[in-house]
Amino acid sequence: MNDTARIQAALQDSIDVKRRFVETQLSIVLKICDRLTQVLQSGGTIYLCGNGGSAADAQHIAAEFVGRFLRERRALPAVALTTNTSILTAIGNDYDFRVIFSRQVQAQARPGDAVVGISTSGKSPNVLAAMAAAREIGATAIGFTGEPGEPLGQACDLCLKVPTSSTPRIQEVHIMAWHMICDIVEQRIVDQK
Repeated sequence: MNDTARIQAALQDSIDVKRRFVETQLSIVLKICDRLTQVLQSGGTIYLCGNGGSAADAQHIAAEFVGRFLRERRALPAVALTTNTSILTAIGNDYDFRVIFSRQVQAQARPGDAVVGISTSGKSPNVLAAMAAAREIGATAIGFTGEPGEPLGQACDLCLKVPTSSTPRIQEVHIMAWHMICDIVEQRIVDQK
């Protein structure tokens, strides 16, 4: 396969996955919008975590909420649990890498908050531990994964599952879904004013 054909195949695959996503996951996107709007309108905070590219996505989304997405509005409380290197390395060293997010959830999250775990495989132990900690506290556990997406799907109150096992396609759809969610939640917050 030459380079042009490779690019065309990747684009077609991305389009196909996005079509399947719209057909199968739109209702869960709207449920996540509803829940995050409730969290923010009631004074709660959104906490996000993930590893590798998903850690970058957690930071990206927290920035969209705290800064702005498309509209001028109040800052919205969102925290990426992937950014404090002192906390991450201390917990990883003193305890275990599997609890780097759950310890932060235990320290910061409260009932009525939302904790978002992003794992393309649905199997990241530290993300699963964060979901368990969220549920113990009474925060909503929200997952973002691909297919088959377990055990993350079962560990969450709401779970978006991109209909593919291809990591690049899952990551592309995750960020697209987050942009949709940010747009809707932000508009609702602006309209509430």
